[in-house]
Amino acid sequence: MFSRRELIKLLAPLIVEQILSVLVGMVDVVMVSSVGEAAVSGVSLVDSISILIIQILSALATGGAVISAQYLGKKQPGNACRAAGQLLTVTTALSLLVTVVAIVGNRTILGAIFGKVEQAVMEDAVIYLEITSISYPFLAVYNSCAALFRAMGNSKISMYTSLVMNSINIIGNAVCVFGLHMGVAGVAYPTLISRMVAAVLMLYLIQQSGNEIRIRRLGELKPNLLMIKNILSIGIPNGLESGMFQFGKIALQSLVSSLGTAAIASYAVASNLVTLLYLPGNAIGLGLITIVGQCVGAGEKKQAKDYTKMLVGLNYGILVVICTIMVVFSNVFVGIYQLSWEAAGIAEEMITAHSLAMIVWPLAFTLPYTLRASLDAKFTMGISIFSMWVFRIAFAYLFVRVFHLGVMGVWYGMFIDWVFRAIVFTWRMKGFEKRAISVS
Repeated sequence: MFSRRELIKLLAPLIVEQILSVLVGMVDVVMVSSVGEAAVSGVSLVDSISILIIQILSALATGGAVISAQYLGKKQPGNACRAAGQLLTVTTALSLLVTVVAIVGNRTILGAIFGKVEQAVMEDAVIYLEITSISYPFLAVYNSCAALFRAMGNSKISMYTSLVMNSINIIGNAVCVFGLHMGVAGVAYPTLISRMVAAVLMLYLIQQSGNEIRIRRLGELKPNLLMIKNILSIGIPNGLESGMFQFGKIALQSLVSSLGTAAIASYAVASNLVTLLYLPGNAIGLGLITIVGQCVGAGEKKQAKDYTKMLVGLNYGILVVICTIMVVFSNVFVGIYQLSWEAAGIAEEMITAHSLAMIVWPLAFTLPYTLRASLDAKFTMGISIFSMWVFRIAFAYLFVRVFHLGVMGVWYGMFIDWVFRAIVFTWRMKGFEKRAISVS
């Protein structure tokens, strides 16, 4: 169903978009590092919460993208458009609710999650959360529209929009941090503005008449319970999976915060840098949502499985290159963040260990996209939540609290989690053609 040229046309912009989207957070951390380690730590703590919100919104967007892609595979563009309207309604309503909670209870939320951190770190975290939480509804609109464009096989639009968003963010950071000396607020406001611009742009583009999936009239935003049920049947398990995953990471962040500012800063920088290793797999996974969704909708289940094998293999090929670069130049990358010698040494050790462990990551995290696109999201949710809390969290606390391995103990628990996921999802794929179902 997809030629080599069509696959490249879909995947290449997705990889670029993933890199650009991560740059927003990375640029914030790099530029705020000039303010001090307390500022880096404060931004890092809030980012762990923001990523939770972003992942839940993205999970819901994925649910809408799967439904829309399957309707396109079934040659039902009208239903695909109706699903698009419902997706925007659901994600916008949820994000508005989250924004209100974050603004009203920011200090309480941060204190409850991270406990007693240094006062300077808490003050910077409160400022950053108050400002960036306003951007959540705009981020919801952007993610939803981007997912719909991907469902159509058009990933260039979201790539170009992401380029605009990142340009605004980088220029704004430079002006506000280095020019106006606004501190943490200097990286928060450009993030907010960049997301607002991206949302308005994407909302305008999705309404164009040349799109197979578009918002044709305001009536399509009126709640349709059947469509919402179809979207949530994938979005809720996917959102719970992503949410529990990020809750687990926040629990680990809380564990790390008890080890001191050097540990928080090194963990923040290492986590920031190794995110680059995930980008190709995440991009390929988003591509699999479109490819597998359309194949299953058209009844071509064997093709869906064959594309999955090929693209997971591509993920491994890319990882060999970027993991080697990350290990060889880890000291150079860490040096960008201007950490103390103690924090820098820990960060380099964490990056090397993480790069070596990536040998199992595609099977643990790229492969499940195929299962979700075939409406097997409940299984991936169950396994992911179980593995996160039983393996990653439990072992991290064991390694840190009992064996006193420091912040590296968090990494070791994570690697055990990856191995379990990889084994189970590989086994699940063996029965893919029997289990894969299409939307009614």
